[in-house]
Amino acid sequence: MSYLSDLLSLGQISLELKAKDKTGALEELLELVPELKADPSQKEPFLKALLDREKLHSTGIGDGVAMPHTRLPVGSFLKRPLLIFGRSSGGVEYGALDQRPVHLFFLLASPSLTDHLAMLARLSRVLRDVKVRKGLMEAKTTGEISTIIDDAENRLGK
Repeated sequence: MSYLSDLLSLGQISLELKAKDKTGALEELLELVPELKADPSQKEPFLKALLDREKLHSTGIGDGVAMPHTRLPVGSFLKRPLLIFGRSSGGVEYGALDQRPVHLFFLLASPSLTDHLAMLARLSRVLRDVKVRKGLMEAKTTGEISTIIDDAENRLGK
């Protein structure tokens, strides 16, 4: 699997999501998926897969963080692991485990279950660090977001 910072291109980062609810946030994040720009017909099935996963258990893990993902790999149109970052300064009512609004979103998907699980595990470890979450909230540019994640991964040991 590639490292998170390698998967997160600057065009896949939004510093100001406008949505106020879960579905709206997911729709905004999907706007950043390059493969959906090339094949917009995949947007609705992808959104449905994300919402179906949310019905099982919220991907809002607490501490203002959500890691939306599908239950199964999405190899039908993705040929590589995908990571999208979005931030909402106002927060989104998401049904997070701690019942607090979500500010930091990491949408992830992969055509391979192995990569999918590796991404979830690595992202979970990176986001445990309070300084990382604080840095992501305070970053002014997409480049800063990428650097914060890269630095956190380096501390974990790539």
